[in-house]
Amino acid sequence: MHKTPAEAAAFARALKEWSPEGAPGTECVVCAPFPSLPALADALKGTAYRIGAQNLHWEDEGAYTGEVSGPMLKELGVSHVIVGHSERRAYFHETDGIVNRKVRAAFRHGLTPIICVGERLEEREAGRPLEVCRRQTEAAVEGLIAEQAAAAVIAYEPVWAIGTGRTASAEDAQEVIAFLRGLIKERFGAEAAGKTRIQYGGSVKPDNIRELMAMPDIDGALVGGASLEPESFIRIVQGGQPT
Repeated sequence: MHKTPAEAAAFARALKEWSPEGAPGTECVVCAPFPSLPALADALKGTAYRIGAQNLHWEDEGAYTGEVSGPMLKELGVSHVIVGHSERRAYFHETDGIVNRKVRAAFRHGLTPIICVGERLEEREAGRPLEVCRRQTEAAVEGLIAEQAAAAVIAYEPVWAIGTGRTASAEDAQEVIAFLRGLIKERFGAEAAGKTRIQYGGSVKPDNIRELMAMPDIDGALVGGASLEPESFIRIVQGGQPT
């Protein structure tokens, strides 16, 4: 919950000084709070940057005061939407079932879901990270077809590493992400598993992005606090190199 529409527009103008085309093969999505999406979409129009929302409702319309639907986001020019972030699960009591309904709503309206999964500290210390991530991932993709699974983005975000400064080691992140890719392969086949983008998130910064991206199964990063300054954002996209 950062940046007013005016602040988001200023952020976008700074981003436009560098294009994602400078990092071939890289897709950059900026995910903003709902009120800032129009300003962001307008400021980044015609660039290689894509726009994402941080949440959506599972219904297309109805008596859900305060909620925002897939059709509303699509009309704003949004292409991606974060679904099931740990803060949504913890503070707003989103269940695995709700996450699945939101994933299917995203696909119904041509939006790419960025599906967040990850264990809490006590679950990691109990030796259950793979068990937790299996449950969350299998629930999230329930009812999808292989083409949808291939188009999805999965973000492994260990809750204990989000905004804490603590980061899973590249090897730990690789272990879980390889496991998640194996789950997609089991359910949807090798072709879909190879196309599904699986990211790491959790205190990602310019000085650790290269190590993370060197892992064979880590396809990208879902970045929080370090993405709030344009220079930091761009350095991460560039692999941690100075701008």
